[in-house]
Amino acid sequence: MRRTLAEFRSFDRPIQLLQINQAGINLGFYMLMPYLAQHLSTGAGLAAWTIGLVLGLRNLSQQGLFLIGGTLADRLGYKPLIMLGCALRTIGFALFGLTTSLPWLLVAAAVTGVAGALFNPAARAYLACEAGERKVAAFAVFNVFYQGGILLGPLVGIALLNAGFAAVCLSAAGIFAVLTVMQGLCLPARRGPAGEHQPVLSDWRRAFGDRAFVSFAAAMIASYALSFQMYLALPLEVERVGGGESGVMALYALSALLGIAGQVRLTAWCSARWSRGQAISRGLALMGVAFLPPAATAHLALPPGWALLPLVACTLLLTLGTLAAFPFEMATIADLAGDRLIGTYYGVYNLLSGIGILAGNLLAGALVDAGRSNGMTALPWALLAAAGLASAAAVRRLDRRERLPVAGRVPAG
Repeated sequence: MRRTLAEFRSFDRPIQLLQINQAGINLGFYMLMPYLAQHLSTGAGLAAWTIGLVLGLRNLSQQGLFLIGGTLADRLGYKPLIMLGCALRTIGFALFGLTTSLPWLLVAAAVTGVAGALFNPAARAYLACEAGERKVAAFAVFNVFYQGGILLGPLVGIALLNAGFAAVCLSAAGIFAVLTVMQGLCLPARRGPAGEHQPVLSDWRRAFGDRAFVSFAAAMIASYALSFQMYLALPLEVERVGGGESGVMALYALSALLGIAGQVRLTAWCSARWSRGQAISRGLALMGVAFLPPAATAHLALPPGWALLPLVACTLLLTLGTLAAFPFEMATIADLAGDRLIGTYYGVYNLLSGIGILAGNLLAGALVDAGRSNGMTALPWALLAAAGLASAAAVRRLDRRERLPVAGRVPAG
C-alpha cells in the first residue's frame, strides 16, 4: 500500500480528487444496490417482475445514455457533468429511501442511471487529459480507489441496515451530496483540447467510423462479459455447491482486496516488460484461463469446502487478468480518441461494453441452464474460457498490425 500511496501523492490535485471521487461514488453505490432488490420485495411489497423492471430501468438508462454523457462532457466540459451526475444520484438515492410507490421508484431508477451516464465518461476523460503521458499509472491508482469503494460499500450498508433501509439510502445520498460540493469547490474546470465543434452526428460518425477504435472495442467486448460473471455464473455456482451468501461475499472481498493490494505493483511490472497491446492481450488470456479450473472440476462430486477451490482460483485469475488489462485499456481509448472527443469515445466504448454485458449475461445464463439440464456442467465454463482467449488473440492481432497507439502515437485508419 505504501507504493500505491506514493503513486497517489505523485499526481496533481485534480487527479487525486477524481480518484477520491470514484471511491466515494462506489462507496455510496455499493452501500445501497446489493440490498435494493430485497427492500423492493419485503419493504415495498413489489412483485418479482416489477423489481426486475426497476433494476432493469436503472441499468438501461445508464448504459443507453453513456454516449450522450460523453458527448456533453466534450462540449460542456468535464466538471459540470461530474457535478450534475453526482447531484442526480443524490436525488435518486434519496427517492429510493423515501418512497415505496412504483412510479416514484421508477423515477429514482431512471435518475440514478442517468447520473452514472453523465459522470462516468466525464471523469475518465478528465483523468486521461490531466494525466497526459502518465495515463496508465493514473488509471492504475484510479482502480485501487474503485475497488476500495466496492469493498467498503456493502460493509457500511449492512451496518446501516439495522437503522432501516431509509437510513442506508439517505446516507448514500449524503455521500453523493458531499461529492457534488467537493467537486464544485475543489476541482478545476477542465475540458478537452480546444477545437472547432462539429455537429454532434459528425462527432458520432467519427467515433463509430474509426476503424482502429471500433476494432479494439469489439475485441474487448468479451472481457466485460467475462468480468460480469463475478455477479452471475460464479455466485450461481457458489450457491450450487453449498457456499451460500457468505461464500459469494468472500469471493467479492478476495477480488477487491487483490485489486487494492496489487494493482499499482502489477501495472508497474507489466509496463516494464510489455507494450500496451501485450499487457491487454495477456490480461485477457488470463481472464479466459480463469474459467478452466471450474470447467475441469464441474463434473466432479467434491465436498463443499473443496468444491469452492476452483471458484477461488477462477476469481483470483479473473481479477489478475482484469488488473493487468484495465489501466492500459483506458489509456488506449484516450489515445485513440486523439484531440477532441475523449468523452465521446469513452461514451461509445461504455455503450458497446454494456451491450456486451447484456449479451454475455443472456448467453451465459442460457448455457448454465442448458449445461445443468443436459449434464454438461463444464460447457459454460469452457465457452467462457474460449471467449477470453479469442478476445486476447484479437487484441494481439491489432497490436501486431500496429492498429493500437504506442506512447501517445495514434495509428492511422
